Amino acid sequence: MSSALASAGLYSESSGPGDAGPLVLLHGWGMNLRVFDGLRAALAEHHRVTAIDLAGHGQSPWTADSSPQQQLASLAAVLPRDAVLVGWSLGGQLALQLAAEAALAVRQLVLIATSPRFVRADDWPHGLPTATLRQFAAQLTHDAGQTIDDFIELQLRGSADAAAVRAALQDALRLHGAAGPGALAAGLKLLEHNDLRALARRIEVPVLVIAGQYDRVTAPAAGQALAQLLPRAQLLNIRRAGHAPFLSHQAQVAAAMLAFTRQDAPQSRTAGSRAAL
Repeated sequence: MSSALASAGLYSESSGPGDAGPLVLLHGWGMNLRVFDGLRAALAEHHRVTAIDLAGHGQSPWTADSSPQQQLASLAAVLPRDAVLVGWSLGGQLALQLAAEAALAVRQLVLIATSPRFVRADDWPHGLPTATLRQFAAQLTHDAGQTIDDFIELQLRGSADAAAVRAALQDALRLHGAAGPGALAAGLKLLEHNDLRALARRIEVPVLVIAGQYDRVTAPAAGQALAQLLPRAQLLNIRRAGHAPFLSHQAQVAAAMLAFTRQDAPQSRTAGSRAAL
């Protein structure tokens, strides 16, 4: 059973029986929920899976004066309680922030190609140079389409089956709609300024961190460092994957996620654990 819904201004699609509980998918910057179609089909055999278009992406509208806090509140309004929250890249940062809200009772987190700090700092060598992000922002003002194309190419570098991954990302935008310039600019500002390292240390739910071996957007070292920050984390490194391992290695990622979500919280790994699944 599948359904689509526009609630609190955000477009979402849900499918699956929900026998194993709700699971929510949050996509990355410049993309939309269509990128998760294959993964959602695999997970929906067990979970009630909901994929959400972030504000200003896909079919979700954009409000120019929307603050980051309001964007999080819009997501929180459509999240089911006791859900497994899955975030990719920027969606992973949002998932981390939502998991800190006790009222949502997030059960587990899966963070794919996610860094708690997207840009480099003296004490964080795992990010992109700030200049790279600002170059994207400058290009965005006169050619949003080319900016997204360039970002897609960056995501593909080092990835197995790169042509198929490129086609999946481009088809998602063609079929379901590109993000608006305002949402893209706001997303880049979030990525430049977010530093969620202190927050990550306070996340008490079990977390599966998934990193791509050759990711040129979120370095695998960032995933490892994130797993070390989180009190109850497992780390999965996907060989020959770039920034979208759920596309290039869909079966492996889906199997690992289902194995993880079947774990009861008391059985999850405890403080400081890191496992290569």
